[in-house]
Amino acid sequence: MPAMLRSALIFIFAALAIVGAELGKEIGSAQYLHYTFKPLTTLSIFFFAWRSKPVISHSYQKAILAGIVCSLIGDIFLMLPGTVFRQGFICGLLSFLLAHICFLRALLTDSRFAGQPLAFAGIAALGVINLVILWPGLPSALQIPVVAYVCLLLCMTAQAISRGLQLRSMSGRLALIGGLCFMLSDTLLAYNRFYAPITHSPLLILSSYYLALWLIAASVTSSKE
Repeated sequence: MPAMLRSALIFIFAALAIVGAELGKEIGSAQYLHYTFKPLTTLSIFFFAWRSKPVISHSYQKAILAGIVCSLIGDIFLMLPGTVFRQGFICGLLSFLLAHICFLRALLTDSRFAGQPLAFAGIAALGVINLVILWPGLPSALQIPVVAYVCLLLCMTAQAISRGLQLRSMSGRLALIGGLCFMLSDTLLAYNRFYAPITHSPLLILSSYYLALWLIAASVTSSKE
């Protein structure tokens, strides 16, 4: 299947997942769209990265694929209602923490860690500001897991920026934008959950999340640009 067709299918699946999440509270049956297409979108992104050729390196591709698998597991945990599985949020958080470890591992296969210190300083500053704002709304049981997760997310995003600036390649640019989109998605999710409800939060959170995953998956392809 051509890459453009695979990308089109990902877009369709993502749109259905978002529509299901947006309408789920008003039309109960629409929630099943979300339950079906949320994991299916992530699974489609996995196959997109798996089938991409030529690849930057097999070690980069394997680490990205592992991160997408962890994201898929996190998707399933986070979409489960609290009445079905009370620990869904914490398990989803841990799954995405592992995903960011995998993505960080990929980003370190061809670039120095913190090769651009200003990128790390800027992202760290944003992270501290967000934590200060969100801290009063964080349940005590989630404070340590959330801080650990934020540290990994910020590190992954900063390294994606650093790598992009070091390599100046298409792969570097795709992963850089993907890392920023991941940070945006998780920031929106955190504010929506722990600070104040955001209008059309499923649309904003999921669209930036799927864009992040797709860009990171697309970064496995080698290019001379």
